[in-house]
Amino acid sequence: MVAQAAFGQRPVPRPIPQGGTGNPTGARPGKQLADPKEGEEQEGPRTLLDDSTKQVYGPKTTLYFYEQAIKRNSLVLYELDTLLNNFHSYDPVAKSGWKYQDLGNIGSAAKPVYFGLPEQIGLSSGFDAYDLYFKDPSTRKFYDSKSPFTEMAAFFGGGHRNLLDLSFARNVNPRWNIGFDFSTQRVRKTLNPSKREDNMVVQNAYALHTNYRSENGRYWLLGSFSRMKHVVNEIGGIVPPAVDPTSLYFTYEDAKVWLQQSRARELRQEYHLYQEFKLGNGLQFYHVLDRKIQALVFESLLSGSDGLFFPKERLIDPDSTQHRNDFAEWRNELGIKGTVKQFYYNSFVKLRNGNRWSPQLADPTRNFTEVYLGGELIGKLSDKWQLQADGEYLLPGNFRLHGLFISPWLDVDYTKALYKPSLFFQQYRGNHREWSNDFSDIGVDQIKGTVKVPLKKIQLRPSLTLTRINNYVFLGTAMKAQQAAGQAFLLMPALKASIPVGKKFRIDSELIYTKVSGESADALRIPAWYNNTKVYFDGPLFDDNVYVQMGVDLRFRSSFFADAYQPSLQQFHLQNSFEVQGYPVLDLFLDFRINRTRVLFKYNHLNAGLMAQEGYFVTPDYTGYRSFLDLGISWYLFD
Repeated sequence: MVAQAAFGQRPVPRPIPQGGTGNPTGARPGKQLADPKEGEEQEGPRTLLDDSTKQVYGPKTTLYFYEQAIKRNSLVLYELDTLLNNFHSYDPVAKSGWKYQDLGNIGSAAKPVYFGLPEQIGLSSGFDAYDLYFKDPSTRKFYDSKSPFTEMAAFFGGGHRNLLDLSFARNVNPRWNIGFDFSTQRVRKTLNPSKREDNMVVQNAYALHTNYRSENGRYWLLGSFSRMKHVVNEIGGIVPPAVDPTSLYFTYEDAKVWLQQSRARELRQEYHLYQEFKLGNGLQFYHVLDRKIQALVFESLLSGSDGLFFPKERLIDPDSTQHRNDFAEWRNELGIKGTVKQFYYNSFVKLRNGNRWSPQLADPTRNFTEVYLGGELIGKLSDKWQLQADGEYLLPGNFRLHGLFISPWLDVDYTKALYKPSLFFQQYRGNHREWSNDFSDIGVDQIKGTVKVPLKKIQLRPSLTLTRINNYVFLGTAMKAQQAAGQAFLLMPALKASIPVGKKFRIDSELIYTKVSGESADALRIPAWYNNTKVYFDGPLFDDNVYVQMGVDLRFRSSFFADAYQPSLQQFHLQNSFEVQGYPVLDLFLDFRINRTRVLFKYNHLNAGLMAQEGYFVTPDYTGYRSFLDLGISWYLFD
């Protein structure tokens, strides 16, 4: 919930506005925090009780905020989330609304189903198959807590797909908070596991974070360090029955797969520092420093059966494949910003210094330097009306322009960009493929309009997105980098709806239709229809002691030639031989909360065995989930 007040027990030199530009989504207004001075310590934090012996510390006394709100002079504090909505969608692909295509298991390589606007207009590594599983420091929560705070969550998926998350934060003094996060994944293979602990995915990740402000409130510092080691034991997919008649689809644990001795590893480390100094409301100076490291390895023994999966031609080593691709960068951004009446402004210069190292290349190292100029202007005319314009220019010619209009009945979002192809598409050499290209920059225009239908109880959000893409870069059917000769156009009408049925039942649904046209339409493989619907009970039970959400999830994507996955490249690519059939997947779930503890039960693929098809595919030769039960629990501690 939004805390429309100052930091817990922390005196802030100015009040926090009730809205403001750049507020993070997910605010839950309408409920105020407890009195910040309530329950001052008398005998230490572990014995702090009020007169009724109820513990004072809780979700109302541990608040969090986002860096973007500090940067945009629009600090909003949020209470800890105890809502049940979509708690059962605990894995990253499910959290996205099933808008990612993966390999049918948590932690496997994944790509967005829909074309996405570039976050970086300059050079990037191009290796993004595991982006979904790395927590971006720019979206990190920073805390202010009256007591030590711990959040623990454990998810036990059917088939030994297990996740554990742990977060801790505490204030050292009223103006300085420190904390850490830890998460791990141990996900057994869903296809052809040889033993109980035959994991497809092993991940360990942690982060350290801190935030500090000076006594007079003029100086802020936010910092974090994040590290993720993600290891995937690749399987290459199910051997098609056309290749081996004894191989069958939808046999799951008994399936025949291509790879047994192939592994991909990715290590990411990011240092992030934001600091600002305030001369006055109209003028502040800020600095952002980032250090990013991405190290990728793929290795496979070709002397055994794994060698049958890869091309017979070997460019480096006939007996094994070992690919190494490292990417590192420094980013420094210096800027001025301020708020004048209802308007926020920002102007900056940014310097990126980076390098790519790949020992398979004749010249393994490539260094680059990029200089950016940019700015932002946001006008908050009222709580319901807002205008925003922002952009950046990369010398000498790349750019991104963005505009946003928000009103009570219509939102319009427009982006125009010209960005560089990634280093992977420009130059690559491995044991099985190589290329060197001089591709043109990629252009994109996108406009999205969303209508807010003014109904009291029913929420309807029809929208229309139009996208033009020029010089699109992709991996073709031969698994080599290509650039489309012409343009592609995407027409995407959509509808989001939330409809109450009686007093305690609700239907939430999203429907998207996509039409791809133009000369390079074939380079973008997107299902024509997408739907994700939830029908559920939502309300308290047992004398209001237990809050429950219980119902079914139904998701569907229409048939299309989905991109295939090549483990040695760690990339998805076009293919024309395997049509992933449209298939409705029905899940049954029960989420409930007792005090601060949330529990989930989820039965996956309830309709297995009831359809004309035996099961469904998510990627060519990779089947989706079979029927199994997931269990999860999350709870907060405040001492």
